[in-house]
Amino acid sequence: MSGGPGEGELAELAGYEAVAAMAHGEITAERYAGALLQRCAAARSLNAFITLEPERVLEAARDCDRRRRAGAALGPLHGLPIAIKDSINTREYPTSAGTAALRHFRPGEDAAVVNALTGAGALVLGKTNLHELSFGWTSNNQAFGPVRNPYDGARIAGGSSGGSAAAVAARLTPLALAADTEGSIRVPAALCGIAGFRPSTARYPNGGLLPISPHFDQVGPHARRVADLVLFDSVLAPAAAPIARAPLAGVRLALGRDYWFADLEPEVEGLVAAGLRRLQDAGAELVEAPIPELAELIRHTTAALQNYEFAPAVARYLERYHSAVSFTQLLAAASAGVRADILECTSSAGRHFVPESVYLAARDHYLPQLRARLARYFAETGAAALVFPATRIAAPLIGEDAWEIAGKRIGLAAALVRNVAPGSTAALPGLVLAAGRTRTGLPVSLEFDGPCGADRVLLGLGLSLEEALGRLPAPAAGAPPGS
Repeated sequence: MSGGPGEGELAELAGYEAVAAMAHGEITAERYAGALLQRCAAARSLNAFITLEPERVLEAARDCDRRRRAGAALGPLHGLPIAIKDSINTREYPTSAGTAALRHFRPGEDAAVVNALTGAGALVLGKTNLHELSFGWTSNNQAFGPVRNPYDGARIAGGSSGGSAAAVAARLTPLALAADTEGSIRVPAALCGIAGFRPSTARYPNGGLLPISPHFDQVGPHARRVADLVLFDSVLAPAAAPIARAPLAGVRLALGRDYWFADLEPEVEGLVAAGLRRLQDAGAELVEAPIPELAELIRHTTAALQNYEFAPAVARYLERYHSAVSFTQLLAAASAGVRADILECTSSAGRHFVPESVYLAARDHYLPQLRARLARYFAETGAAALVFPATRIAAPLIGEDAWEIAGKRIGLAAALVRNVAPGSTAALPGLVLAAGRTRTGLPVSLEFDGPCGADRVLLGLGLSLEEALGRLPAPAAGAPPGS
């Protein structure tokens, strides 16, 4: 096994590069897993993991090496350690969903998506920290501690899949499994400067995921390279032909400035404009096309469906997987802030409670209207994707929850999730890519949403978008919180 990457290079490998090196015997799976585990130990201050069992990971890696030496058929993810969001069921690890009542909950079976990944040769690296019960966008978890942004440990990693994004950005793993209802893949990807992919709803199996809304929940990957998102997709949605790079020359990208570009933090606005110029320089055509009715359709759909569906969906999950905890018990043991947020949405006395009549109107009238309107938008513009700033601000400080932008007071949800909500509500595939960093080194990202079902086209385009935008340098190794 002479040659191959040195120890210092292993953590920088893309997932597909690591798999190839292990399959060809250039490095062993045990050595690769050991290198990543060393990174995990050095980056404990990020609090990216809730559960990490190094010896279990190393034994699984040794088994991969034994299989390769015996000449067994190797899967497309052979030996690759993948971090799993702790709201996704794993049989050998607890699935806490970041909340006290489920701290020791061990489902009897892996989630369908975990089965697919391990069946392709992947290893479970560990379970990543998240916003408690996935009910928020910061990952400032009160039960297990906040996830810290690898580019500045005093700032949030985003949520709810903050641990998965932080682990990928900090080179603890090249690929992580996350989940997105209203931005929970895309917001942390944007704030941590990595690639995040929310597929068209139902492209990947969601069984074994602690839910928020059956209409919008969707598992998906975090990675540093679009090629690794393509690799993930090839396992979860196999097709006869591989996804090919799509050149940007002549590709139309639509800009809806009336909705997505309003009230941006000035430095975010400048970096987004520079990113769009790089796409134009690479041959993309930017098409200005507003959707004046979009905000009203979102107002009638996104929150109404999520708030109404959350409690019964979680109750069904708890019963289906024999958690021995009721929804009432789960809520009673939750951290005070999250419990209050949930009650505002699920209690009849809450400010955001949704009556059945409002829910039915959202489900049966406004949601079909929204999805039809966006399908028509793509047809009318001829655009391969919408492009817009993923978030309106860079990563805020932990505990910070409001800002003044252009003379307006902007709250957390408006700053972080207003832009990502239309895509997930309309079941669109969404790809987040870094566009640059602020003067203080914080990532700023663009999102690209394609037509529903056009996942392969969007990923093929993403290979060229990534090349045009460039990738961010790694965060400083071993930087203490707040550095």
